Amino acid sequence: MTDSVTIENDLDIRAEYLSNEDLKLAASLLYQSYQDDPIFLDIFNGDKPDYEQRLRALIREELGIFCQAKQPMVGLYLGETLVGVACLNSPTEGFDSNRFWHWRLKMMLSAGYFSTKQMIEKEKIIAEAVPFNAYHMLSLIAIHPLHQHHGLGHYLMSAVNNMLEEHPSSEGVVVYATTHKYLNFFKDVGYQVIKEVQVGKVSGSLMAYTRGSTTAS
Repeated sequence: MTDSVTIENDLDIRAEYLSNEDLKLAASLLYQSYQDDPIFLDIFNGDKPDYEQRLRALIREELGIFCQAKQPMVGLYLGETLVGVACLNSPTEGFDSNRFWHWRLKMMLSAGYFSTKQMIEKEKIIAEAVPFNAYHMLSLIAIHPLHQHHGLGHYLMSAVNNMLEEHPSSEGVVVYATTHKYLNFFKDVGYQVIKEVQVGKVSGSLMAYTRGSTTAS
């Protein structure tokens, strides 16, 4: 994926494809990252007592489908510790809302039929707003809370953006940002807003890093 790099305190940082052994930890990192995301609060009824259970079920099934479809899951390691994760849909798979039928069945059983339907509708709305034919979709991203604001997110995004070198057919990497925190972060790593997109009750920014983009310093 990328060469190992060294930061000022000489701790080893490397980005590589996520191992199966780290999937549970990756799921935990992603839950911490998305538990207060407006989209998931809306879809999974954040005021209900089973919100945590259903969101964890979604993340678990998402990671499972990424594994089965052999889609890129990038892990960021500080030494031997997983501190970040990013999951993408590659151009070969596209951003298809008609996912494998067993994933949808599992979602209905664990997250509920209505929430599953809303998730599929969310993906459809976002996909229809993307102006590219072939692209990577950054679906999930997280940095461990204790390691945020130390520049590690930039290393992770550098690895994500390097996917364009491995997939010449991809026109860019696309992400849907629903909070100012993520909007500012993605702008800082070279992403530009394509358009504002309304999903249910939530308005967010569809952003893209296109081939040839330069990352802000």
